[in-house]
Amino acid sequence: MENLNQPEIDPKLWAIAKKRASFKKHLATYIVINGLLWIIWYLSGHRFYESRIPWPVWPMLGWGIGIIFDYLEAYVYPKDKSIENEYRKLKEKEKN
Repeated sequence: MENLNQPEIDPKLWAIAKKRASFKKHLATYIVINGLLWIIWYLSGHRFYESRIPWPVWPMLGWGIGIIFDYLEAYVYPKDKSIENEYRKLKEKEKN
């Protein structure tokens, strides 16, 4: 339910809040699903195959990379400065 017409809601802060809420949901899903994968691995007899690394490590690593990027976007770089920088460059070029 997005109601950006209210004067007290700042659209930029609203977008950051949405990214952070989305990250938290994504992290919770990651923890639950990977927990279930480890339970399946444990109940299936601890198979390591040739590498001696449990197979749930691989989905955790792959998905974990996505989690890291979501975190960076939500908390470290919540506003993409590159778009603003490119816009400024184009405006300067247009003036000259």
